[in-house]
Amino acid sequence: MHGLRPTICAFVLATLFTVGLDAAPASAQSWPTRPVKFILTLGPGSGSDIGARLLADRLTKKWNQPVVIENRPGGDGIVAVKAFVSAQDDHVLLFAPSSSFIQHPYQHDNPPYKPADLAPIARVSNTVVAISVPVDLPVKSLKDVVELVHAKPGQLNWAGLTGAIDMVFEAWFKGIGADIKKVPYRNPVEAANDLATGRVQFYQSAYAIARPQVQAGKIKVLAVTNTERASAIPDIPTVAQAGYPALTIDGLVGLLGPPTMPNDLRVRIAADIKAVMDADPVIKERLIATAQIPNPGGPAEFAKSIDEQRAVLAKAAKDLGIAPK
Repeated sequence: MHGLRPTICAFVLATLFTVGLDAAPASAQSWPTRPVKFILTLGPGSGSDIGARLLADRLTKKWNQPVVIENRPGGDGIVAVKAFVSAQDDHVLLFAPSSSFIQHPYQHDNPPYKPADLAPIARVSNTVVAISVPVDLPVKSLKDVVELVHAKPGQLNWAGLTGAIDMVFEAWFKGIGADIKKVPYRNPVEAANDLATGRVQFYQSAYAIARPQVQAGKIKVLAVTNTERASAIPDIPTVAQAGYPALTIDGLVGLLGPPTMPNDLRVRIAADIKAVMDADPVIKERLIATAQIPNPGGPAEFAKSIDEQRAVLAKAAKDLGIAPK
């Protein structure tokens, strides 16, 4: 029996060493050493889901490892972010719009993570965000909207969901002195449907959400909040071009990893994503068709874009009298 102890100890140590290797961060050269998981804050069929699946298919071939998509919608993005942070694994990454997390400090008490837990890896695209109204509302521009809300104080509604873009829109309404009621929604499609019937008069959303009702001739788009026009709707001006730059915010989508992930690995992953996007025109075509603007960038570019959005949101929060919780 005593002679077995060294053998047993050696086996246990070898097992622990192997487990430790599985949990340890991989080097930039060897990563990935096993399947990769993208956790998404939105459900199947959303713009970011479509983009993630397109990339997952191409990256599976490039990395010689499966890239699996796991949709974890709900809780204003917190469900997915918590699952990602809890994994503490450089093979489990977060694929999400920045609007899924940059508003959390203002809208949630004690969120289960810190901003530093999300390390930017790669910017992928900008979702086209449209400001829409019912087709029979007598407005043709944002200037007309301002005039209408002042002409009908307390008589008009706007559809809102929890999120960064809503905070910017709400701050804008306050800034122009609008007496208008926010109608909260949990389902963005339901909000678009109510806009089409005139139950609400204004709605800002991903254009992909509004498009079915636009195509049905029931709602019209006045402007996009993006910094540049969208090729999917080239005749629609940006909010800055319409005279209201305070509404500018891109639907920024990208990939994030744990803070322990080395920068050289994040740079390599971003380069791989850009390479597959540049090599396959189908990705760009599908992104544009689903109202997204391809905008690949590395860790530093993505981090800068997120910081710019946080600054926009901080101003909106200040204008609304909201302090970080």
